[in-house]
Amino acid sequence: MANRIDDEMIEYVGILAKLSLSDEEKEKAKKDMEEMLDYIDTLNELDTEGVEPMSHTFPVYNVFREDVVTNGDEREKMQANAPKVKNGGFVVPRTVE
Repeated sequence: MANRIDDEMIEYVGILAKLSLSDEEKEKAKKDMEEMLDYIDTLNELDTEGVEPMSHTFPVYNVFREDVVTNGDEREKMQANAPKVKNGGFVVPRTVE
């Protein structure tokens, strides 16, 4: 393990995360953080020359369909069952004085 996490770093991370850790939890967190940093070092050793950056592991395309009007203007049909209609709009009881 090349990466060493000291008690001061664990205290600082605990303060930032607003965590109150016991001594056992601090030791486990130190071990976990060291393992994570070692893994990152391992990943940094990989040859990524010629590999394009990507946001997903597979290609993502726009999955939305085109917005096409299919039913047209059917205002009369929609207002046929309305209790009251005026100037092409629904008339509702007044709620504000």
